Amino acid sequence: MARIQILELPMVHRGDDTETPFALIIDQAGPSLVDETGMLRQGLQQNLCEQLGARAVLVFEETVDIPANELTLTHVQEAADGNIVRLRVEPDLDGFTDKVMTEVAKAQADARAAFK
Repeated sequence: MARIQILELPMVHRGDDTETPFALIIDQAGPSLVDETGMLRQGLQQNLCEQLGARAVLVFEETVDIPANELTLTHVQEAADGNIVRLRVEPDLDGFTDKVMTEVAKAQADARAAFK
């Protein structure tokens, strides 16, 4: 089943408005998204960009991991006694996969409906 990832692009400042553009990354794409040449089905990219507001849609048949989507925070501080204290904070993503898969299924249904 295809995975959807979002890659945030650099912020755009226009006067008082600030926008965070993004690219939609779809990997593990199968025949429902790519044609026999491995290219995104005709019209799908423009449709996804218009409906979702993405700047670009990149589709891969293989798995692509985006390091920017990994979040690990490390804080180093020297304690009063001179010892170094390191704290590492990792996100708790319990249930996140289920939520994302629900949204993916909804997006796939919307995409199929758009091409009927």
